[in-house]
Amino acid sequence: MLKKLSFKTKHKSEMIQITNDIKELVIKSGIKDGTAVVFTPHTTASVILFENNDPNLSRDFLKKMAEFAPAEAKYAHIGDNAHAHIKSGALGGSITLIIEDANVILGKWQGIYLADFDGPREREVYLKIVD
Repeated sequence: MLKKLSFKTKHKSEMIQITNDIKELVIKSGIKDGTAVVFTPHTTASVILFENNDPNLSRDFLKKMAEFAPAEAKYAHIGDNAHAHIKSGALGGSITLIIEDANVILGKWQGIYLADFDGPREREVYLKIVD
């Protein structure tokens, strides 16, 4: 099963928790045991597992990512979004999840996030479930 989700980001850099969207699609798939791949086809966004309890940590993460690859730095890239490509490249575009008894296995404090580094934009996330 392959499903596509769309999200509108509102800020230049933003993290959107998509855990409930993914869990709902897993339940609707009818697949009880298997794996799920969550993937974004964008080179300036990432899908990551991240701490889901304290929203301040997401802000801290985005701040550190901005220090890691600052927008105002000089890059050889022709466009003006090299920093976003570098952040996405460092984090990756997909994660693989375990499905057991129709539930996504996550740690107590883990959530699934779409991280956009070149917004605001319409972003796509694909979910592929395999039993």
